[in-house]
Amino acid sequence: MKTRHFILATMSLLSTLFGTATASEGEKVSYPAPAVSGINQDGATVSFADIYKKGPTVVFFYPKADTPGCTKQACSLRDAFSDLSKDGVQILGVSFDKPDAQKAFKNKFTLPYDLIADPEGKIVQAFKVEKMAKGLLSLAKRSCFLIKDGNVIWQDYKASTDQQAADIKRVLAETK
Repeated sequence: MKTRHFILATMSLLSTLFGTATASEGEKVSYPAPAVSGINQDGATVSFADIYKKGPTVVFFYPKADTPGCTKQACSLRDAFSDLSKDGVQILGVSFDKPDAQKAFKNKFTLPYDLIADPEGKIVQAFKVEKMAKGLLSLAKRSCFLIKDGNVIWQDYKASTDQQAADIKRVLAETK
């Protein structure tokens, strides 16, 4: 019985880290977006509230920079960045990684948006993103939020990897 629980827990962790290709429905919601700030890959402070004022904002959380599922999720948004930008969409990626790891990830995959370092988990906590542990590491569970006019209008606590941009485009089209 213990072996079965171990296998199921391992499969769940691997799915979270490496992701799946299925699109997720998420859920439509309406509540004030957390007005937090964090340090980006370059060491600059980013005020989320200031970003929200620029237009619809995607805030996505990923477990660890430069892992397969996280790369698919980030690159999905990178590949759709031009289309999303036409609708004025801002994008912020957040993980427990430190700024140097975020910078390496951003540069390696030419990500055109800020990656926010949240090693203390304050942003993760503000968005009520579930945490998981891998050994001594804390990881944010893959999640995604769409903010419009200062309010979270859609949240997805089972965010997809390579379909992340398609999910966002679908929700944006439904809210026009």
